[in-house]
Amino acid sequence: MSAAWIPVLCLGVCLLLLPEPAGSQGAVPIAITCFTRGLDIRKEKADVLCPGGCALEEFSVFGNIVYASVSSICGAAVHRGVISISGGPVRIYSLPGRENYSSVAANGIQSQTLSRWSASFTVTKGKSGTQEAIGQAVSTARPPTGKRLKKTPEKKTGNKDCKADIAFLIDGSFNIGQRRFNLQKNFVGKVALMLGIGTEGPHVGLVQASEHPKIEFYLKNFTSAKDVLFAIKEVGFRGGNSNTGKALKHTAQKFFTADTGVRRGIPKVVVVFIDGWPSDDIEEAGIVAREFGVNVFIVSVAKPIPEELGMVQDVAFVDKAVCRNNGFFSYHMPNWFGTTKYVKPLVQKLCTHEQMMCSKTCYNSVNIAFLIDGSSSVGDSNFRLMLEFVSNIAKTFEISDIGAKIAAVQFTYDQRTEFSFTDYSTKENVLAVIRNIRYMSGGTATGDAISFTVRNVFGPVRESPNKNFLVIVTDGQSYDDVRGPAAAAHDAGITIFSVGVAWAPLDDLKDMASKPKESHAFFTREFTGLEPIVSDVIRGICRDFLESQQ
Repeated sequence: MSAAWIPVLCLGVCLLLLPEPAGSQGAVPIAITCFTRGLDIRKEKADVLCPGGCALEEFSVFGNIVYASVSSICGAAVHRGVISISGGPVRIYSLPGRENYSSVAANGIQSQTLSRWSASFTVTKGKSGTQEAIGQAVSTARPPTGKRLKKTPEKKTGNKDCKADIAFLIDGSFNIGQRRFNLQKNFVGKVALMLGIGTEGPHVGLVQASEHPKIEFYLKNFTSAKDVLFAIKEVGFRGGNSNTGKALKHTAQKFFTADTGVRRGIPKVVVVFIDGWPSDDIEEAGIVAREFGVNVFIVSVAKPIPEELGMVQDVAFVDKAVCRNNGFFSYHMPNWFGTTKYVKPLVQKLCTHEQMMCSKTCYNSVNIAFLIDGSSSVGDSNFRLMLEFVSNIAKTFEISDIGAKIAAVQFTYDQRTEFSFTDYSTKENVLAVIRNIRYMSGGTATGDAISFTVRNVFGPVRESPNKNFLVIVTDGQSYDDVRGPAAAAHDAGITIFSVGVAWAPLDDLKDMASKPKESHAFFTREFTGLEPIVSDVIRGICRDFLESQQ
């Protein structure tokens, strides 16, 4: 009998025809489910039978032509064009692992990238015939019994009370060594399992810090705890120096993007594992992470002993890297043995959304300048009411060196910068300075004051990631043009809220205010009427901030 020839992929580039072993013809295919993965078939070659009716969006496929073994076999077969969604016979060939599985859209399936996996497979069209498949469907991912399938949506959804996009930044340096590296992976796996990973729960990815950082897998790669555990297990030890600062900076800048699976409005978190101490400067990386709205947790293990402190660049590296130096974002374990008891406390921290102060919000990602009328018509007592109005708005925001920033300018015919955005970085100092602003008295040149503020207050923070707002408080008509300076401010990306009291003309208020005018211009007949406007301005700032993020 002449040998039958079958195609086999060679290194993802060429196709080689190999003879089919004698006696293999007529073999009955193994029935599998939609979710059976390549790693579930422990043979170099196998004939399988994919069922019909699988939902395309449920397939998990990594690569193109050559697929990571964590991929769905039937999903890969549909992606490759070997079968349609109606199912059919498929022949699977095991291949060695590789790096850089590519992402390609084909036949209704968008495959995903994967940096590395230990085993691969490819698929071709299987034997056609009328034989019935025998045996049980092979699947370790989702058993085909109806009783178990009822639980599937709950598992896929995940823990809805713990929504976070989390990057585990593990130590892969010679400092930790191969043995402790494996213990570290076991601990991360336990944390991932307890988090309750799912489509509507936490999503996780993993980055390894060593001589050069490497993103092992992204947030979008896996949405089930089981697949994440497989991926963690496959991560290999890299060695080299523990350049944690370099890795943290890389993670903050490259890991959390829409293309890699970050979700809008979900806290971004990096959990940094440090065995001993970092080999490089971590303070700058912490600043970059905060600027990108990333909440940095440091899990330190085996702190340096006194004899080793001379080798540490900065003994306060933990305090300078975390989101806030308040104890919440730092976590210490004495060693990598018996770490199970530390899993739950860490998970509880990661799921406490209200503590994620480094996430970008309207309260911590804005620059607000107040332009305060100090003209003679205001009077000293009413000027105090204006300052109280300014304070009540300012104290709502999370003022810090990496959070919201406040500035104030008083104007008559002249302008005086009371304090700029970079002068004070705590709420207490800002409120104290506002209370002590001295009343100038004089004429009213609001247009010149707007131009002065745009140039001297907003100019130095032109590159700031915060959104810029200007709140103008005035009690009368300006002696100069306000429309031109206000338009220039709008063009510079500054949103203006105008608040008028007493004799302030409504036309001037509307000319200065951003669009829509009715939600950015306010008026009250009495200075005591400023208090109710506080909440309107705060809501307006948050509304405009959220719209700018969409």
